[in-house]
Amino acid sequence: MAGKKEDYYSVLGVSRGADEAEIKKAYRRMARKNHPDVNPGDKAAEERFKSVQEAYDILGDSKKRAIYDQYGFYSDNIREPPGGDSYGFNFSGMDFGGTGQSSSFRDIFSDILGGSAGQRRPQGPSKGEDIEQQLNISFMESIRGLTARINLTRQGVCTSCGGTGMDVASEQRTCSQCKGTGQENRGHGFMRFSGPCHACDGTGKTGARCKSCGGSGGMPMDETITVRIPPGVTNGFRMRVSGKGNVGRSGGPQGDLYLRIAVRPHGLFQREGNDILCSVPITVTEAALGAKIEVPSVDGKTLLKIPPGTQSGQKFRLRGKGAPSPRNDTHGSQIVEVRVVTPKAADERSREILMELARLNPEDPRADIVVSD
Repeated sequence: MAGKKEDYYSVLGVSRGADEAEIKKAYRRMARKNHPDVNPGDKAAEERFKSVQEAYDILGDSKKRAIYDQYGFYSDNIREPPGGDSYGFNFSGMDFGGTGQSSSFRDIFSDILGGSAGQRRPQGPSKGEDIEQQLNISFMESIRGLTARINLTRQGVCTSCGGTGMDVASEQRTCSQCKGTGQENRGHGFMRFSGPCHACDGTGKTGARCKSCGGSGGMPMDETITVRIPPGVTNGFRMRVSGKGNVGRSGGPQGDLYLRIAVRPHGLFQREGNDILCSVPITVTEAALGAKIEVPSVDGKTLLKIPPGTQSGQKFRLRGKGAPSPRNDTHGSQIVEVRVVTPKAADERSREILMELARLNPEDPRADIVVSD
């Protein structure tokens, strides 16, 4: 993922000191509010939904969040070593200037590399940019997994130059600066660095660039790929498809494709972690006397035992009937909440039976209610 400056905390509406639970709660709220299925045809909501997904991908991961907090953006090219010490260079506050003159170590380092990082274009073979695409799937597809065909538009290898960026029809000479190695040594005082040659951009050759791609080595291409989505993926799940990003520079490896999964809401089931929640109605008789009833699950109908005296809103756990984890063989549970449906007195006989029931069971369900000052 390329570095992108965006206030992810503002996107989720949380403070920078928010803990993991606050961030997760804010993400769920914002994702539900801006989900494409809730806002059909609303492009602005769709863009907000993508921003919310991207923000949670960074802030919901402790390592990515640490990088984002340190640099103000996140990039896959920034890596954190074990222990949390940054491998990146931070020269702020360091001054190595002489009497009457000061120059920061950052400037010295930039001089060695031939200018500031923001002004230099990449040199030598390098990996292509990663691309990202959203895949919308149904709730049941997220539980069972699926094989999806995805249409991509990306930078593919230029057919004229084979991705080298060089004009194969013109004469290519060995670079006189680096003697064909593609590398050169640069230094400042006691510091010496080896890097891509500036004269040939690290290719070891000098000559005309490919006219078809302008020397980039890539051209736009459309491609349809088949991807296996594992069972149990969640809304916002991000998976990598290796080598399906943009073409590398000067013959470097291709970038990767990142698929961000958007799961459409289900009419009956809701997911909480790997648990699946649903609500089913039961009769007064079933609640009072107990019963065995069939309830829906993601695997079909399953039996649930209702004990005598069950109250409306009571929850029951069916272990192993939840969602599978996409990373291991474990399953969550299904949580079934029962709602007792009050019968209607359809005729006089029904009224008599209900009145007899009230006479035989005179308890007051409101007797324990206490109003305090």
